[in-house]
Amino acid sequence: MSSLQHVALEIRPDDLEACLAFYALVGFEEVPLPDERLVPQGRFLQGGATQIHLLFVDDPVVPRQAHSALVLDDYEGTLDRLRAAGHEPKDRARYWGSPRAKLTDPAGHVVELMEFAP
Repeated sequence: MSSLQHVALEIRPDDLEACLAFYALVGFEEVPLPDERLVPQGRFLQGGATQIHLLFVDDPVVPRQAHSALVLDDYEGTLDRLRAAGHEPKDRARYWGSPRAKLTDPAGHVVELMEFAP
């Protein structure tokens, strides 16, 4: 079985701190880059076996319909932490029996949160 190892999201450098704080709320923390020459290009975050690569660009592309989907170990607790930090996850219809919510990260990317995977 294969699994998605990472996703790359374009952000403005000015959005880095807000994105780091947002993704920390959903279980991701910054990890060292595999090569220090990559530092000017962005930062890597990791949650479990999955990474999010935040790539710096002056004019980021934020897909209108595409989104990342994160399965959370503590779904309700994570939603509570997000709301307490001023983010507003919106409940969505259950798919595959899983509760889901969507919200937008500080750089404008849509993020789907799920209690369990399909």
